[in-house]
Amino acid sequence: MTGEIEIKTERLRAMLAAERLGGVLLNAQHNFAWATGGRSNRVNASIENGACALLYRADGRKFVLASNIELPRILAEEISAADFEPVEFAWQDEKAAGDFVIERAKALLTDDGPLATDLLLDPRVRSVENLIARCRYELTDAEIERYRSLGRDAGAALGEIFTEIAPGETEIEIARKTKDALARRGIDSIVTLAGADDRIAKFRHPVPTENIWRKTLLIAVCARRAGLVASLSRIVCAGAVPDDLKTKTGAVARVFAAFLAATRPGATGAEIYAKAAAAYRENGFGDELDRHHQGGAAGYKSRDWTAHPKSGEIVRPNQAFAWNPSITGTKAEETVLLNAGGKIEVITATPDFPRIPVEIDGRSFFAPAVLSL
Repeated sequence: MTGEIEIKTERLRAMLAAERLGGVLLNAQHNFAWATGGRSNRVNASIENGACALLYRADGRKFVLASNIELPRILAEEISAADFEPVEFAWQDEKAAGDFVIERAKALLTDDGPLATDLLLDPRVRSVENLIARCRYELTDAEIERYRSLGRDAGAALGEIFTEIAPGETEIEIARKTKDALARRGIDSIVTLAGADDRIAKFRHPVPTENIWRKTLLIAVCARRAGLVASLSRIVCAGAVPDDLKTKTGAVARVFAAFLAATRPGATGAEIYAKAAAAYRENGFGDELDRHHQGGAAGYKSRDWTAHPKSGEIVRPNQAFAWNPSITGTKAEETVLLNAGGKIEVITATPDFPRIPVEIDGRSFFAPAVLSL
């Protein structure tokens, strides 16, 4: 059986051949995680660059380039020298010249073509992040299992948090407890939103503040483990759910189902967007589409691409998606897997959380309802 690293190496080799490149340097944290089956080159979470880089050559040889500070740990804890040939250099050399790693990588190439990078590390070197992203889209069997596990744990964490919080707490306190619930499962929350009461309707991205939760609460997270990112949102009410919120949440559930029904292998982002736009109009909320992006393909970034009227991105089998339609004051958001046969699998469902069932053309879907506490 071909291993995950070998599958990804072949995808990159095919990309290099198609673009007539001699090699590609992967330094972005999300690309390192993808290429290594969930390992990390992260030291500084405030930047996209990792602490080491992987060089893929057109002939199939692979290298890891890192300073003497980083390489020993990378080889001991993250990747194997059997998979990536180590190239070590003094940290002083790296700091002395901004293009040191680029030039070191160039020196390792043969005559098959020029070097490319994922991040724009040097204006003289072509960035091919968009092509690398397309190598990432179709998940391997191992990635699918890791994604299911992540989604299951993230969904459970958001269910658990509602047993640990109570009205009277601030959004900041609630966000901290949410992060803790995810961290107990080995999950890093790279986006943590908590909006209480009127802030839910005012802002699509309610960054936590000292605002106190009294009646209605929205929690939204982008949960990352082993590089993969699962996104989900939940809304709860202290006491009965207001009728207006029920109506809007029912409508957004139907739009969410329209997204899922339109997510089929071969569909374009623009086609999916058009189907969802029609669903917004049919449910009486046509203008809400303009108030926030609707989500899109997911994986090693919270969104690899988002659906919009001119999106030519094509849906792949075994690809992940996180759709997030919203109507002022409410939203629906889950991460799903699309299998090769076109079946949608919601991987972030929260156990015992209320659901709104929706049927479209004989297919059954569901979206999270509002939980009454």
